[in-house]
Amino acid sequence: MRRAVCPGSFDPITNGHLDIIARASRLYDEVYVAVMINKSKKGLFDVDERIELIREVASAYANVRVEAFHGLLVDFCKQREIPAIVKGLRAVSDFDYELQMAQMNNGLTGVETLFVPTNPTYSFLSSSLVKEVAAWGGDVSHLVPAPVLQALNQRLAKG
Repeated sequence: MRRAVCPGSFDPITNGHLDIIARASRLYDEVYVAVMINKSKKGLFDVDERIELIREVASAYANVRVEAFHGLLVDFCKQREIPAIVKGLRAVSDFDYELQMAQMNNGLTGVETLFVPTNPTYSFLSSSLVKEVAAWGGDVSHLVPAPVLQALNQRLAKG
């Protein structure tokens, strides 16, 4: 069985993230979406909410599993016998950082990282930008799946 992982914080998941997950699901038998737990960062959505949103918007992909992880991604991979990490690259600045991570991960356990160029439609997109634009009342409906938009609007309305 060919397995891969798409890691991230996904706070919230965007159409760009979903595009990478969908593309990975066509290349691998099993794709894990690993939702990073970072106790030092306060996210807009807690980890359980992010997992639920991802499961909902990725439900069309039967081979996608969503789990939380804390610690080193390579340990997550080792525990599940995942030999490959799939990462989307938006720009050269992403490559600089992700190449260092890929080389470290490979050096630690031999896990490979595959870089997937982001669909040009989403090349500027990040969860941080989505949250900022939405917080100021901007329209992000074309940047996130409908269930995420609804959750985002509800969360921001609470203030």
